[in-house]
Amino acid sequence: MESGYDRLVCATRASALAMWQTRHAIARLATRGMVSTVLQISTKGDRVLDRSLAAIGGDSLFVKELELALRERRADYAVHSCKDLPSSLPEDMTLAAIGPREDPRDAFCSERYASFEALPPGALVGTSSPRRRAQLQARRPDLRFDTIRGNVDTRLRKLAEGEFDAILLAAAGLQRLGLRATYTVPFDTSVLVPAVGQGALAIEVRAADTALAERIHEVFADRPSELAVQAERAFLRTLRGGCQAPVGAYATWSDGILSIDGSIAGLDGSRVVRAADSGVVTEAAEAEAIGASLARRLIEEGGDALLAQAGAR
Repeated sequence: MESGYDRLVCATRASALAMWQTRHAIARLATRGMVSTVLQISTKGDRVLDRSLAAIGGDSLFVKELELALRERRADYAVHSCKDLPSSLPEDMTLAAIGPREDPRDAFCSERYASFEALPPGALVGTSSPRRRAQLQARRPDLRFDTIRGNVDTRLRKLAEGEFDAILLAAAGLQRLGLRATYTVPFDTSVLVPAVGQGALAIEVRAADTALAERIHEVFADRPSELAVQAERAFLRTLRGGCQAPVGAYATWSDGILSIDGSIAGLDGSRVVRAADSGVVTEAAEAEAIGASLARRLIEEGGDALLAQAGAR
């Protein structure tokens, strides 16, 4: 076993989903001699459940406390859902690796109705995401939307108890936990553009720990997922939008070609601007250039006004 890699500490949120993700990452690293213990941390986003994420601060709600543990050297690395990360990290932090992406889609969940289209006018839909709400309200302005907070199992319980006619969740989280509602139907990404990085896991380390970052990247990184997510993050960074902005981006990389679809929506669903781009990509800088170019195009097509309206810039 390599010296220094048999006593690592991994910082993570304490939810069931976060722990699944952390155990998954730890197991991958352990196959190459990197042995870790877990430091569970309660974040502001986990503690404050009576208000929307935007109302309690928006960006970095599930990240800041984990980064503090890294700065204080209580942990060596942190595992995140990539969609929870702000588009720009603090200067003293870096992403060591983005792992293989699972299902990036959003999922419709209901105990009574077989699909989103089957919801009757006036049905109540629960979501904590302005992006999901805005895009779907554009398709169904006859529905009511309200905030739902809590872990995946908590939200499904609220659905089962009849508080909502349907809720919206990330498909990857449901799959990782083996959970579902009676009717669980993923939206095609052409209907509901996912959040930046949705379905992917990221490992964050101190920027100064270059050797550790390189080692983690060697073991955990997945090139197609990494290039795709780097393009999406550049898209969001160029928009200067946060994690709670009504913005979606989804990229894929295959046979050297990166394709990306981007969306900006008005919070009330009254308008959605959307476009796609693609190009030959062999490295991160090229992927980021395509994502940034698409963002500038959407800004010119009216996205800037929509972001300003949402207070997301």
